[in-house]
Amino acid sequence: MQYKAPLNDIRFLLNDVLGVDRLHELEKYADATPDLIDAVLQEAGRLAAEVIQPTNVTGDRQGCAYDPQTHEVRTPEGFQAAYKQFVDGGWTALDAPLAYGGQGLPHTLKFIVDEMVCSTNLSLGMYPGLTHGAISALYDHGSEELKDTYLEKLISGQWTGTMCLTEPQCGTDLGLIRTRATPNEDGSYAIEGTKIWITGGEHDLVDNIIHLVLAKLPGAPDTTKGISLFVVPKVLPDSGERNPAFCGGLEHKMGIKGSATCVMNFEGAKGWLVGKPNDGMRAMFTMMNEARLMVGMQGLGLAEMAYQESLGFARERLQSRSLSGPKNPDGPADPIIVHPDVRRMLMRQKVLNEGMRALALFTGQQLDLSVAHPDEAVREKADDLVQLLTPVVKSFLTDEGAANTNIGLQVLGGSGFTTDWPLEQLVRDGRIARIYEGTNGIQAMDLVGRKLGLKGGQLVRQLFGVLTGFLEEHPEAPHREELKASIKSLEEATLWLATHAPKDPEQAGAAATPYLRLMALTVIGYLWSRMADVAQTKLEEGDGNQALLESKKVSARFYFEKVIPEVQSLLADITSGKDSLMAFEDDHWAA
Repeated sequence: MQYKAPLNDIRFLLNDVLGVDRLHELEKYADATPDLIDAVLQEAGRLAAEVIQPTNVTGDRQGCAYDPQTHEVRTPEGFQAAYKQFVDGGWTALDAPLAYGGQGLPHTLKFIVDEMVCSTNLSLGMYPGLTHGAISALYDHGSEELKDTYLEKLISGQWTGTMCLTEPQCGTDLGLIRTRATPNEDGSYAIEGTKIWITGGEHDLVDNIIHLVLAKLPGAPDTTKGISLFVVPKVLPDSGERNPAFCGGLEHKMGIKGSATCVMNFEGAKGWLVGKPNDGMRAMFTMMNEARLMVGMQGLGLAEMAYQESLGFARERLQSRSLSGPKNPDGPADPIIVHPDVRRMLMRQKVLNEGMRALALFTGQQLDLSVAHPDEAVREKADDLVQLLTPVVKSFLTDEGAANTNIGLQVLGGSGFTTDWPLEQLVRDGRIARIYEGTNGIQAMDLVGRKLGLKGGQLVRQLFGVLTGFLEEHPEAPHREELKASIKSLEEATLWLATHAPKDPEQAGAAATPYLRLMALTVIGYLWSRMADVAQTKLEEGDGNQALLESKKVSARFYFEKVIPEVQSLLADITSGKDSLMAFEDDHWAA
């Protein structure tokens, strides 16, 4: 079926719940009027459905092709034309800085476009998607000369960018990297080493690919404190010469086959230092935080497409009779959507998708406030929330995105297990999102090990201020007591970590994943209460899309009855500690 952008839900969130339609009141986003935002949303939905989605199945079945003689990579049929339309429409420049040819629109808007693109062809969306992280790293950390050389063409989409971090012997532990950078007499550096799993490392969509490469200078410490970042172009901008940065092969993957995932060999390639020597990790986190939020939108985008496919199937597939009596008496059977178990699956997809979208756009709104609001205190609070919620968005949206694509496949039954239907591709494509840009376990450790302690615990206090402040300001908020209980569970879990983790880091490690999930469910509960509250008010006023508003009330009820009770088991998991996890001796594993 053709993708249909969930514009009604997006508009409800932007305009009625979050107030993103008022961002144009800030000087930085003065051009982002409600009319402009709505026009962008409509056009993005059309582009996703009519231009990007038709390339998805072809991309999966053809994959990318590597020529070992030329080291070149050919993308699947239709990718070049679709990418050109994406670039010609200015989509690569949407939230990029005006000074280098960007449109300077809110980051929240880019989040939405990312979701639409990922719903319709995740593989194609990764080429401009990873470029965005390179743009941010250069803009925040590069010299004026580097910015002037690279940013305009990266922002326009004429060039694409990569993040070259992982090596065969190290992934998360980047202190083990072996790629070296030796100074040249002209101020550049000779880069030697091999990087693996490099998205868009080589392809035929553009003439030049700009690699951002982590490497170590001579004499640098063999830890993360000895890592520097370098910009290494495929083609040298000043001379047009081919730089010896070559693709050594493509990874053979279970999904995202239209995305060129490359082994990259740097054979004395010329590069230039980004930022200060041995300060590469700081620049890398600029890239990684951008990428982690984008990957969260990948999980949501695939989950949305899976829901649309499974809902359409459930409405048409005739199988058995309703338990309460025939609903299609003139037909041989009833559509499977009448069955409670099918509805359970569809409701879980719908309610979690809409909750995840609310979480993502709430985070995007905070990101916009952190860079555009005139009040320094507001900017700091918003930035605290973005830092805290980034690992939550990445992990929860990809965990539940994968779960919801699997649920969608289950709705289709045997049909879902065949390539005649798109669900199996969505399941395969989405599985990687829980792994790359830092596995979800690493995200949980980042939340518990770094974010909770930043600024003396200020970040998490800001979040509790938002949650409890909502309850204080809305004493009649729907599902108030359930939300209040979930907040209390999150407070208890946070206190337990503050008490036990400093004494024993393994306690933090054992609690990290359930704690992240507990936080996600609680924040989404806060957002569902907000959504239900707005829906009830608008219904009483006789304003808006009545069916949508009624669905929000029912969806919130489902969330608080069927989903959020999980917080109690998560709290029990956290407070039970590490003992049963760590008790096995070596000879127990194979006993």
